Amino acid sequence: MLTFLLTNDDGYFSEGIRALREELKSLGRVITVAPDRNLSGVGHSLTFTQPLRIRRVDEDFWTVIGGTPADCVHLGYYLFLDGKKPDLLCSGINEGPNLGEDITYSGTVSGAMEGRILGIPSVAFSAFGRDDILFSEVAKVAKEVVLKILENGMPEDVYLNVNIPNLPREEIRGFMITRQGKRAYKEKVLRLLDPSGKPLYWITAEEFGWHLEEGTDYWAVYHGYVSITPLQLDLTHHKYLEELKKAFSTTSLSP
Repeated sequence: MLTFLLTNDDGYFSEGIRALREELKSLGRVITVAPDRNLSGVGHSLTFTQPLRIRRVDEDFWTVIGGTPADCVHLGYYLFLDGKKPDLLCSGINEGPNLGEDITYSGTVSGAMEGRILGIPSVAFSAFGRDDILFSEVAKVAKEVVLKILENGMPEDVYLNVNIPNLPREEIRGFMITRQGKRAYKEKVLRLLDPSGKPLYWITAEEFGWHLEEGTDYWAVYHGYVSITPLQLDLTHHKYLEELKKAFSTTSLSP
């Protein structure tokens, strides 16, 4: 029987994780470990400075009190799977897209990254929409992607970032393999006052957006395609690495 490890960053109560869980349960056992609150934008962080508590939500379903998506992956793998790799780790479905540079902030994508670090084939799922998301439809498409991954596998250094248009399945135009795009946000910091008159600050975006470049993740979902972007753990810029070698080849350190 297939075994899946499932997490997210929107919290265990999210409709997205529950919809994906139901689709995966039709394929095998689904160990679900998710944060107890919304942690959008938490990125790839592990909790080292305090202990964590776990609460059971349902059969094979736990929430980690105060834990991040990466924490959830660790606990799911080492506690509930006893260090035995599942067939696939899924993170999501995120309530909103994860495109361009946003993947560096995304707890959803970081859940998949953590799975890949642990040697588990991993994929992050996000819905391209922010209101009235058709999670049952998005989850059906996610299941199609899961089946294709299970059939074909993926390299050991790779994990996938998948963004699915918020459309009925029959209106989705197909699947497109894409590269990471670039965002075009207008951001600002709001200065507010608490009831005692002391300043508070809130980082926010005035406008959300991405550059519409053909072949990118945003171009695909904008045109009604499922975007599948292969990401890698190795962040080295290999071309510049060679240039640096040449630049420093004649440089010696003083004794």
